[in-house]
Amino acid sequence: MAGTKVPVYQTEQIREFERLAAERFNISGDVLMARAAKAALDFMLRRFANAKRVAVFCGSGNNGGDGYVLAELAQERGLLVTVYQVGDHGHLKNEAKHAHDRCIQAKISILKFQDKIDLQHPDLIVDAICGIGVHEALRDDVVLALDNIRRTQIPVFALDAPTGIDADTGCVLGAALKAAATITFIGYKLGLLTGSGSSYTGELVLNDLQLPPDLFAYVEPVAEKIQLSTFNNYLKARLRDWHKGLSGHVLVIGGAQGFSGAPRLAGMAALRVGAGLVTIATDPVNAAAMNAECPELMCHGVANVEDLQPLLSKADVIVLGPGLSQSDWALALWQEAIKQDAWMVIDADALNLLANHPQTHENWVLTPHPGEAARLLGQTSQVIQSERLESVKDLAKRYGGVAVLKGAGTLVVAPNMLPGVCDKGNPGMASAGMGDILSGVIGGLLSQGIPPGEAARLGVVMHATAGDMAAKDGERGMIATDLLPYLRRLSNITS
Repeated sequence: MAGTKVPVYQTEQIREFERLAAERFNISGDVLMARAAKAALDFMLRRFANAKRVAVFCGSGNNGGDGYVLAELAQERGLLVTVYQVGDHGHLKNEAKHAHDRCIQAKISILKFQDKIDLQHPDLIVDAICGIGVHEALRDDVVLALDNIRRTQIPVFALDAPTGIDADTGCVLGAALKAAATITFIGYKLGLLTGSGSSYTGELVLNDLQLPPDLFAYVEPVAEKIQLSTFNNYLKARLRDWHKGLSGHVLVIGGAQGFSGAPRLAGMAALRVGAGLVTIATDPVNAAAMNAECPELMCHGVANVEDLQPLLSKADVIVLGPGLSQSDWALALWQEAIKQDAWMVIDADALNLLANHPQTHENWVLTPHPGEAARLLGQTSQVIQSERLESVKDLAKRYGGVAVLKGAGTLVVAPNMLPGVCDKGNPGMASAGMGDILSGVIGGLLSQGIPPGEAARLGVVMHATAGDMAAKDGERGMIATDLLPYLRRLSNITS
């Protein structure tokens, strides 16, 4: 249903669902495994309709059990199935062992995986090796299996999670399979939506295994997917007598010498999502050219704090940082701006200045990429990426306000809200100026009276969706201004 919240979990919560299903609803592990395999087969037959020969790689846990049941069902549907057991099948327990034994009874070929085996040219490989159960470096035999699978260049269909992806964090556990498609069970896992995990899942679909709706009330999710449809209330058509003063005034502070493009991008993005007025406070050498090139923006040369103060007094929202630099001029403007009571979006060099002059405010939205987040938290970007959810929570706790951790699977943490994760966006957005567009979008939404946490979430998903719309003409070669017409369109979806 449009607008329905979509919860996101980690492994611990999924295991709790499985326990509660058995204890409170009398749904056994055998039943869940059968449902998972049936759901996987149904999707597989649609998504890979031309696949007639299937190789199923099974591990020695419950994910392997799902694979064995799938193999049995696939053979019943007339597919030619070969199973490769990765690891000792003697470690299979309970439901998984029963599924293995049924495959033997069905005379399905089960081969012990060995390095450099001949996969007999299947049309599809099913990954049922590890699923969501692994959070440490993969065993050597699993890595060898992944190497063999990758060399074939045959499409991979993953059950629950691609092997080698930490379902909690999205980290690659030394090696991982890139799936063409992944079916995940019971609930979305955070590690499939953020970090590297989002690059390995391919097409991601969810099947809840027909668990009773009442069951989901027992377990609190760790996050929820950010969906554009939940924000329709903020994008209603305006009354006929609307005027620009009702849409707010955004002040963008930035643009040191040689960096005039960044504040201009932020300002245009704020206008395109509906801000009424946008003023740019920039280095005096930039102002004349910016006024000529972008007549909709009111560009002022600001040589010092005294020049900035009258602009601050008129602003409803401040976007601080695009192209700002870390010079003495930038520091002086930064120090004056953060004294204001207006809501602020802190981006780019304003974040680096904050890292050097840490303080806490409740009236800002921080929008770091992993490198900026690392400086803010005194970590490396690798540490930030390995614990993206904890990192964005730490940012909000340490600096206050709303924190946005950019990157694949952008995360948003705001007071009194579940963390949000955005599964939109694409690699074409890894180009100069995209972050400036996002800061302007969030600033423009704030200026229209949208609450900060909601403005940050809406800004993130609107920005990412605009990027996906622009990418229909190709990801390579996308530039930041390609998003502007789509931002306008998305801002009027309920008009």
